Amino acid sequence: MAAELPPHVTLIGSSGMGPLAVRTDPELLRAALAPVAAETAPMTLRFDAPMRFMQSEVVVLPLDPHGPLRPLHEQMVERIRDAGIVAERARFTFTPHCTLNLYRELPPATLRELLAVRIDEPVTIERIHAYRALNASRTEELFSLELSLSS
Repeated sequence: MAAELPPHVTLIGSSGMGPLAVRTDPELLRAALAPVAAETAPMTLRFDAPMRFMQSEVVVLPLDPHGPLRPLHEQMVERIRDAGIVAERARFTFTPHCTLNLYRELPPATLRELLAVRIDEPVTIERIHAYRALNASRTEELFSLELSLSS
C-alpha cells in the first residue's frame, strides 16, 4: 500500500458523484460540508472480505451498501450541489468501500496479499478529509472535518 495514497473510504469522487472540478475553492467546499459533519455522529463500520473493484486491479474492502455511509454520501452530494460546486460525471454508482490500493497493475504476489487481508474488528469513522489529486499517485489534504453530533 502506497504511503501517498493510504487506504481510504471515498464518499465523493469516482463513485456516486464524480470528481469535483479542480478549480473548486476549498473554502466553498468546506462551507458546504461543515454542516454535514456537525450533523453526523462518528460511525462504526465493519469491512467485508476484500475483492477486486469492477474487474480492475484495485482491491477494496466492501462496506454495507445500506449502512450509515449511504445517507452521509447523499447529504454530502446534496450540499455540494446546493453550493453550486461542479463535478465531473461519476464513473460508478455509489458502492461503499475502503480502497486498499490505486495501482493499475499489481504483481501477482501483492494482489494475493491484498486479497487475503481481513479486518475482523469494527472501524470507527470520525472525520471527513478533503483531498486534491495532484497526479495519479500524489494528493494534498485540503481540510479535515470532525463528525461531531453527539449520540
